Amino acid sequence: MPPPPTTSNGNATAPPPATIPLSNALMTKLKPAKIFKGAVEPTPPSTPVARSHQGPRHITAITFDDRGDQVLTAAEDETFRLHLKTLYSKKYGVDLPRFTHRHTTVVHASTKEDDTIRYHSLHDNKYLQYFKGHSGRVVSLEVSPIDDGFMSGSVDKTVRLWDLRAPTCRGLLNLPASPIVAYDSSGLVFAVGVNHYSRILLYDQANYDKDPFLTITLEDPTLALVSYPPRPIYMTSISFSPNAKYILVGCSGDAHYILDAFEGHLVAKLEGHVGLERRRIDAPQTIDPSKGNSGEEVSWTPDSKYVVSGSLNGKIVIWDVQNLPVRSGVVDLKTHPTRLQPLTTLDGHPGAELAFWLPDQSADNDEIAKELLRKK
Repeated sequence: MPPPPTTSNGNATAPPPATIPLSNALMTKLKPAKIFKGAVEPTPPSTPVARSHQGPRHITAITFDDRGDQVLTAAEDETFRLHLKTLYSKKYGVDLPRFTHRHTTVVHASTKEDDTIRYHSLHDNKYLQYFKGHSGRVVSLEVSPIDDGFMSGSVDKTVRLWDLRAPTCRGLLNLPASPIVAYDSSGLVFAVGVNHYSRILLYDQANYDKDPFLTITLEDPTLALVSYPPRPIYMTSISFSPNAKYILVGCSGDAHYILDAFEGHLVAKLEGHVGLERRRIDAPQTIDPSKGNSGEEVSWTPDSKYVVSGSLNGKIVIWDVQNLPVRSGVVDLKTHPTRLQPLTTLDGHPGAELAFWLPDQSADNDEIAKELLRKK
């Protein structure tokens, strides 16, 4: 039997953590392992804030660190919370917190005072850097999976590329409408979703100042079966699958979408949940879509086999996406996507925020991203 692995100083290293393959049988039996109570400070019902919100304060964002053992939430009470530790940002507000590659620091957007992005130390509750440049609220924020870069999208219709080591942006994209952003797992490609035009633009990270190498139109012909003219799609999040083959588009309303990341085919429509654009389950659905509280509630599992989403009714919805249709050739916007119903719906708790930790991906995914770039 070979000796156990050791470090350079001769000490035995800890064995790697055991992993459990996800399966349909396992996904249908998942239950909450831990519930964090008191995640949001209640608002007295007599205050004007409570009346304007038409309901309790909500958790608006959730993020895991790279190791997956720390979770951070932000909420409408202007706090962000790490386990049992509560940090306040009463002056600036807090939204879209994102761990850097250090588990003690985050970047986050502001909700008042100004539109500056703030680099925050959780260890001593201090700001390390301010990133100024946006002239409107930041609505999308993502950290590069490979380095200290990050991206932000704002209602000022720009995407800015940043580096934690410099206070000024290193790149700027002007868009025709408010954008949302996402990196692929290799960090070689990033996507920009543009609402009102229903476009997703894919860029080469090394040549972001050039035109996008792929422009995807998100158009769902099944919406015309419900109403005419069809209700517009409002994208609230985009994320690449960990295997880099697909793009998950989270939307307000009662559907999310999966697109082929290589050619842009719409392959699946995920149904069976209640969208988070409304504050309450009894609030009527409007004709025009809006973001509301959606944007953080849908995610891939690390093996790209399942998509998990929160729902306004407090349920957790899981779709099996292992057998998506294969489409190639010219994109036909009139082709109906495969309409997927949930594999299972799990009992959650009041509220709908959910996120899965996506660990570092294998080198194989770097090759997939490089193949994506070769197709431009």
